[in-house]
Amino acid sequence: MELVVNQDKIRLYRQRAKELVEKMNLEEKVFQTLHSAPALKHLGIEAYNWWNEALHGVARSGVATVFPQAIGLAATFDEDFIEEIADAISTEGRAKFNMQQKYKDYDIYKGLTFWAPNVNIFRDPRWGRGHETFGEDPFLSARLGVRFIKGIQGHHTDYLKAAACAKHFAVHSGPEDMRHSFNAKVTQQDLFETYLPAFKACVQEGKVEAIMGAYNRTNDEPCCGSKILIKDILRDQWGFEGHVVSDCWAIKDFHEYHKVTANAVESVALAMNNGCDLNCGNLFIYLIEAVQKGMVSESRLDEAVTNLLTTRIKLGLLDGKDASCYEGITYKQVDTKEMKTLNRRAAEKSAVLLKNAGNLLPLDKNKYKTIGIIGPNANNRKALVGNYEGTASRYVTIAEGIQDYVKEDVRIFFSEGCHLFKEKISSLGRGLDRISEVKGVCEESDLVIMCLGLDAGLEGEDGDQGNQYASGDKPDLNLPGLQELVLKTVVESGKPCILVLLSGSALAINYAQEHVPAIVQAWYPGAQGGHGIANILFGEVSPEGKLPITFYKSTEELPDFTDYNMKGRTYRYMQKEALYPFGYGLSYTDFKFTDISVSSKELTSSGIQLKGMVTNIGDYPGSEAVQVYIKALREHTPNGQLKALKKVYLQPGESQLVVFQLKLEDFALYNEEAQLIIEEGTYEISFGGSQPEKRSEALTGKKVWTTKIIAREGYYEF
Repeated sequence: MELVVNQDKIRLYRQRAKELVEKMNLEEKVFQTLHSAPALKHLGIEAYNWWNEALHGVARSGVATVFPQAIGLAATFDEDFIEEIADAISTEGRAKFNMQQKYKDYDIYKGLTFWAPNVNIFRDPRWGRGHETFGEDPFLSARLGVRFIKGIQGHHTDYLKAAACAKHFAVHSGPEDMRHSFNAKVTQQDLFETYLPAFKACVQEGKVEAIMGAYNRTNDEPCCGSKILIKDILRDQWGFEGHVVSDCWAIKDFHEYHKVTANAVESVALAMNNGCDLNCGNLFIYLIEAVQKGMVSESRLDEAVTNLLTTRIKLGLLDGKDASCYEGITYKQVDTKEMKTLNRRAAEKSAVLLKNAGNLLPLDKNKYKTIGIIGPNANNRKALVGNYEGTASRYVTIAEGIQDYVKEDVRIFFSEGCHLFKEKISSLGRGLDRISEVKGVCEESDLVIMCLGLDAGLEGEDGDQGNQYASGDKPDLNLPGLQELVLKTVVESGKPCILVLLSGSALAINYAQEHVPAIVQAWYPGAQGGHGIANILFGEVSPEGKLPITFYKSTEELPDFTDYNMKGRTYRYMQKEALYPFGYGLSYTDFKFTDISVSSKELTSSGIQLKGMVTNIGDYPGSEAVQVYIKALREHTPNGQLKALKKVYLQPGESQLVVFQLKLEDFALYNEEAQLIIEEGTYEISFGGSQPEKRSEALTGKKVWTTKIIAREGYYEF
């Protein structure tokens, strides 16, 4: 099956686009490079707005399925499921687009060019936009990014279902309040080993249709006008053939904040000359002047417009009604029962069980006559959806999901407990104005479920309305406001307590880890999140999520936020013990790994085959993410890095053979000159359900299988 439109079709489409461009005058060409492109009736081209969002569902244009936020989807560690989600998103996107076209609605957020996925590396847990990403690991981000793109763009050989866009290229991860002027200084080794691999995979494997530049500079060049990033790496090294779009109003940052140009004309010339084809914003109108003054060649402008029209032709937008094979997707396919079921499954699959002392979970509702639900996120719809979200026809909060599950069989006592981050809920009340209610709920309840954490008002994008904490970034990793005090009050009541944590990033919940018997990381679980989490808590499904990020114990162990050097960051380079490691997550069932072997103890030209048997030896059906890590056993190299992944679903007593073919490149590392090489020496390979490190093994109670192989002289630069 073809992954995207085949090459013969692309050549024909590109030639057709060139012929259309030849019929345009200068002004018409320039206006086609703005995100809100006007109609050219004499050429049969309708108006088109390029700006649309679909990070975890079609966003900002009315009703659509609101899936768990991207960081939650990443926690599924399930490539196949990510493509299934993305395919559902593009189905709703096409359905909404076809309906909107019928009524000649060409407004913003009404097109088929979806500016997702975000494959930036979540290098620092304070970054507000980290929950838009697939986490901290280049390999996981690459695998999930590629499959998300395939789901969005479809598998037809003539047309794209929709066009995906990998963003923000590149080396972009805060601080949010500095992004318009910040210069990310990064070594060539970190650039190619950490910040670029996911983008490269999206281009070369995913065949992504678009790339969006970042606001910041990288090594002195503004990303949306970077010769090194766009021309040298993206186009020349990787062979990217799609279009490049600026982040929104990023071009004006060149002269207003980065100070690399003197005025708007110089800024648009820098962007266009270095490969930016489309301006999210309106500054590219200055291209008329730039071309007239000889600062931009008209042939380069022609190339940009050709790139853009080629995308529109691939989408079937210039072929008239019913030309595309996707015209038959109707509005009836939006927000269906099947979509809601898929959304609930996504919430279930993304939840990570962090602790389960004494097997408190799953709960038996027949055992409890009264359950207390306490916390500012128990009934907080904002904590379901994250950012870049659509509008659901129904939202099910955690409290509502539990109430729906237990029905009238269990008496529910509820308290908000405290404000999400303020000292009090009522403006006229004293501080701790719900603490007596918290104590009352505890007294009346057999068990208490705490719902704490954050929402996208506390972590998100600089400039987002309602974002009240540190311009989008978190000041620290603590639970905000009075949340920990309320948690301590519940613990001190002596009642069994479960913590459901809703956040898009890691929090330093050291007190909870020590004192709370059961902890579930629910992320921002989507509009059906309440039902999904209730099913987890009451054992309808077994938790299967794994952490796509590291949970640190404090900010004190982190480098400065503005330091883009990877030393001391993420599981790959940190030296201190994590609170909860990357790749970690518990289950209600138990998995055993046996008969593990490698095809050779010496690295061969075809790589290494690794295989092992995975058996569900517990009492519940469940899924396990089989993870393979590789570590070069010499100084000044990363910790073991994730290099292969397979999700398996097993009934109790069922076994499955899992086979990985590890390539030579999986053993290679970049040196300081950005050369990818395999050095002679010993390498450690692991096979199991977590990282092969002490904290993971202590939390799971399982020793991860490892073996050593030798790479002899003769393997050089790739």
